Amino acid sequence: MEREELLKRISVDPNVCFGKPCIRGTRIWVSLIVDNLSEGVSEDEIVAAYPSLCREDIRAALAYAAEMTRERVIPVHSEVTGS
Repeated sequence: MEREELLKRISVDPNVCFGKPCIRGTRIWVSLIVDNLSEGVSEDEIVAAYPSLCREDIRAALAYAAEMTRERVIPVHSEVTGS
């Protein structure tokens, strides 16, 4: 599935979940999926915990997160500057 097709699985509606990016047709936040993956939760565990999701939704969340990193910079600790 191409990136554009994956991104169509994401919706942002100010009337749903305070406008946070969600998997289309659900109230499952993109950030919830990415947080779980970053904590080592497997795709199988995420799909089991949220049966309305499929693997393509998880890929869509990652594609959306990747797009967000192209748009803005989040400050993190730098080894070079020590800040």
